[in-house]
Amino acid sequence: MKAITVLQQGLQEFWVRHRLPKGVGVLVALSGGGDSVALLHLLLQMAPLFSLQIKAAHLDHGIRAESGRDADFVQQLCCEWRIPLTVERVDLPQLARERGQGLEEAGHELRREFLQRTAADLDCRFIALGHHRGDQAETLLMRLVRGSGLTGLAAMRPLNGSYLRPLLDFSRTQLEAYLAAIDQAFVQDASNEDLYYTRNRLRHRVLPELTELNPRLEENLAALSQRFALEEGFWQQEVQRALVRLRTVDDGELRLDRLALLELHPALRARVLRQALQEVRGDLRGIGAVHIDALEGLLQGDAPQAEAHLPAAWAGRRYDRLWLRVAPPMVASPFAIEVREPGEVRLPDGRRLLFTLEALPQGESATAVEFLAQAVPFPLTVRSFRPGDRFQPHGAPGSRKLKKFFIDARIDKETRASVPLVEGAQILWLAGLARCQQWSCAAGEGPVLRVVLQSL
Repeated sequence: MKAITVLQQGLQEFWVRHRLPKGVGVLVALSGGGDSVALLHLLLQMAPLFSLQIKAAHLDHGIRAESGRDADFVQQLCCEWRIPLTVERVDLPQLARERGQGLEEAGHELRREFLQRTAADLDCRFIALGHHRGDQAETLLMRLVRGSGLTGLAAMRPLNGSYLRPLLDFSRTQLEAYLAAIDQAFVQDASNEDLYYTRNRLRHRVLPELTELNPRLEENLAALSQRFALEEGFWQQEVQRALVRLRTVDDGELRLDRLALLELHPALRARVLRQALQEVRGDLRGIGAVHIDALEGLLQGDAPQAEAHLPAAWAGRRYDRLWLRVAPPMVASPFAIEVREPGEVRLPDGRRLLFTLEALPQGESATAVEFLAQAVPFPLTVRSFRPGDRFQPHGAPGSRKLKKFFIDARIDKETRASVPLVEGAQILWLAGLARCQQWSCAAGEGPVLRVVLQSL
């Protein structure tokens, strides 16, 4: 009776502590094992108190010969308890091969996809998982072995988006005692004994050895992960504050202020970089410390323009900005357009150049220039940058290599390729950037060739 009371009160307190709403659908991931069966029963007992609609989902991975028995068990159980059940079968080994993944990774992804899809179909706001305190301890050890950072050592969260883990405070022994008290059977998954899997080796070999040194090891590891999770909440607040100041986003590309990044404490900077990558990619799968170190190298390096190719992402330093994208930016192809007379020229990137003859000067701006018409006769050429180009900017004592001009102006290589150069006998205008020294128009002097750059 005590086992029943403790767990039922624990679930009610979980719902209240996390301020979860009433009157929502909850999908239980039901494997048929003791933890998921106990979770389903506990949620059913508290459902009237919070007006919950409980449903269940079972994914048959098709690995074990007896997996059909598990599906039969959960179907019979849900029929007895009058719980709507969704069952789906997949060929996990085949799908893992197709995806180029191990069984554990592929199984985890397929299960998540199945649960999210089923929850959406059944209008369930939450997905309840039966992970308990022992699972939490194993997860922390597994991530520690794999070299996870502090974020990973926070392990599984009680509430993570739509996922609920109400049993993390309870041990496997408590759950089995609860099932015994209500005289409820469950199935034993033989794959839990297979030492091929990392988690099983930790469960059956490592944890028992360590528990001999400290009988309260499981409890202590679970408490440690809770402390990591608490501190992770603080760090996430600091990361978001920093990102608000540092980032700009344009069409899926995220840019960070390099100098402001370098002013951050290295611990915060690493977390900001991870979060920025997550925003660009959508997740952090495949991202490890070596990739964050690569970004740090871009920030700290001497090269003003450098790049790094990361899993499912690209990073580039462009002077005092760090660019993050899913794929490298496209570099405009070389172009050359002959202009034989006044009119409109459409550029490859969609912008336009308008060439007109005016009686008198209209005035110059960042997007408009004027030349004495007799000094720059047609035909003219509008083209892209070429190696070896030289240019004499207005106000400069002499000509210089255009590449040097771009470097001094801190123009990134992608922009350089798309800058239209208006050329006569020499380069007259770097459209939108700088005009040449020669053939300016004085007030009242004409006729005038006026060139205007129009944006998209």
